[in-house]
Amino acid sequence: MYISEISADRPGLLDLQRAAYRIEAEIIGDDRIPPLHETPEELRARPLTWLGAFDDDGTLLGAVAWQETAEEVDLDRLMVAPGAHRRGVGRALVKEVMTRAGERGVVVSTGRDNTPARTLYERLGFTLTGESEPVPGLWVVHYQS
Repeated sequence: MYISEISADRPGLLDLQRAAYRIEAEIIGDDRIPPLHETPEELRARPLTWLGAFDDDGTLLGAVAWQETAEEVDLDRLMVAPGAHRRGVGRALVKEVMTRAGERGVVVSTGRDNTPARTLYERLGFTLTGESEPVPGLWVVHYQS
């Protein structure tokens, strides 16, 4: 597996995003996750920096996107192809962002009931900082490294 910078208009990225967030929607029992419903235009319009994780044959296995300031890096989304779960793809992507963040803190949010994502962030040393309900009934937890 190798990691490389990609753009939001990379072929297959939107399909990967939808497949990954469908899995999260099933886990948390709620399909109101904004990236699940994003159009290609909305995806490209977001001011995000992207990395992709690729199999040796060039297959896109996962992607991560973030926004950053001088003080912190905000992991906006992490997605792994359903067929690539449990292969270290998400871990490798988050670790690469943490390396690029340097001394800055990294923040991330995920569905409160998304145990696989929460476990990943906690194993990477993230600390739970709170939770919120951005829309009625949709609970999100917040982490910081």
